[in-house]
Amino acid sequence: MFATSSQLKCWLFSGETELAKHRSEANKAFIQTWRQDKTDEEVAKFFLTPSEERILSRQFEVVLRKFCSEFQPPMPKCVIGTALAYFKRFYVFNSTMDYNPKDIMLTCAYLACKVEEFYVPIGQFVKNLRGDREKFADAILSFELTLMEKLHYQLTIHNPFRALEGYIIDLKTRYKEIQNPEKLRKCADEFLDKSLLSDACLIFSPSQIALAAVKFGAAKEGISLDGYIRNKVLKTATEKEAENTLYQLRRVKAIVKSFEQTTREQAQGVQKKLDRCRNQENNPDSEIFKQKALDKLNEEDNVPAVKRAKLSNV
Repeated sequence: MFATSSQLKCWLFSGETELAKHRSEANKAFIQTWRQDKTDEEVAKFFLTPSEERILSRQFEVVLRKFCSEFQPPMPKCVIGTALAYFKRFYVFNSTMDYNPKDIMLTCAYLACKVEEFYVPIGQFVKNLRGDREKFADAILSFELTLMEKLHYQLTIHNPFRALEGYIIDLKTRYKEIQNPEKLRKCADEFLDKSLLSDACLIFSPSQIALAAVKFGAAKEGISLDGYIRNKVLKTATEKEAENTLYQLRRVKAIVKSFEQTTREQAQGVQKKLDRCRNQENNPDSEIFKQKALDKLNEEDNVPAVKRAKLSNV
């Protein structure tokens, strides 16, 4: 139930201003940790700004959606929505300089497959990638626990797709003013697809996003859903509650429609800057990362030996 979910309690924010504040704080925290003796001028040139981080994360959201959409076997919509929700949540409180979106993006998709019970072994998963597949697999598995920790193990995502189906069924059964509600589906689906790249899932409930999608689809067909919303969906609501819901629907539409995709050239420029300032401890290609991974394996190998030694002394 969404009403009792961690999504409602922990992962819905008041709006884009609050999200920008958290992202800016993550940016400042990283710089404060790694600036050393750099002057403010050197810091500005060396590290990413919050706006540059958003350029990068937005570009990788587009890449993530494309990867999921082209994945074989085909991913259900709920897996795509969950993967993007994980990615967005992760970068509310973490800097792209600390964790490269390229690594986190793939881990989000892999974890979403597991959580949404779309079972894909890691070997089959990386067959959808070009390049060194063994290296991709190692990176994904290396960051999986980190991703879960940063999400506070709150992995259940309530996507708007099921709510959209519910509204279309409800229109068919309870609102005869629209003869064929199915004709709203195409534009509503397109609205939801675009919403995945916006911050809508961090601000609004799935039912609000889905209702905004249906309203958008109806408007494209020249149909007003105000009667349905007021007399059916909000039948028991007070006037104030009804006005607030309609206001939230307008906000959803505005946020989704205002999304602007960054250009590849913009992202490439930021990526070059990131390559210089990223945390090498979280870079799978760095020697320090490889050494940490080796040390961890050695620790795990030593655990059985320690247990055997303790048992032999009993």
